[in-house]
Amino acid sequence: MVKVGIFLADGFEEIEGLTVVDLLRRAGIDTDTVSISKTKEVTGAHNIVVMADKLYEETADREYDMLILPGGMPGTKNLGAKEALVERLKRYAREDKNIAAICAAPSVLGDNGILKGKKATCYPGFEERLTGAAVSYDNVVTDGNIITSRGMGTAMDFGFAIIEKLINKETALKIKASICYNN
Repeated sequence: MVKVGIFLADGFEEIEGLTVVDLLRRAGIDTDTVSISKTKEVTGAHNIVVMADKLYEETADREYDMLILPGGMPGTKNLGAKEALVERLKRYAREDKNIAAICAAPSVLGDNGILKGKKATCYPGFEERLTGAAVSYDNVVTDGNIITSRGMGTAMDFGFAIIEKLINKETALKIKASICYNN
C-alpha cells in the first residue's frame, strides 16, 4: 500500500493540508498527518485546530512513498526550522524519493538545495527562494520526484497530481468525477 506523510506545523494553511489529506484518502492512499510540534494538536493559520495522527518522532524511522508540505505562514517557517524534517527532505531528494510542497512551502525545498535543476512553482513573492529551479507560474508542476503548487486555490489540482504520481491518472480522474470536480 502507498503511504505518505503530510507534515503539519502551527500556522499551516488548512485548505492546503486538509484538502490533500481528504483527496489522498479517497484514493486509498494511507496518509499520516504528522505534527512537527510536541503535541498532536496543531493550529492552522486561520485558528482551525486539527488533531494530527502522529507526532514527528513517531514517524522518524518510517519510510513514506512521499513527504508532503502544506504552506501557510508561519507554518512554512516552522517546517523549515524543523532540522530533522529538513534532513529527511534532503535525504529523500538525494535518493530520488517523492516530495511535494505547495504555496510558500516550496521555499523550504529551495532554501535547502532540493530544487536545483528542477522546474518548480510557488506562491507569488516566493520565487526568489526557489534556489536553482526554473521558476514556473503553472498551478502545479511535476518534475521527476518533485511536485510543487502555487497555493490554496490550487490545492485540489495539487492533490490530484499527487494521486496521479503515486497511483495513476485513471484513479485521479475517478476521484475528480466522484466529487464533481470540473463537471
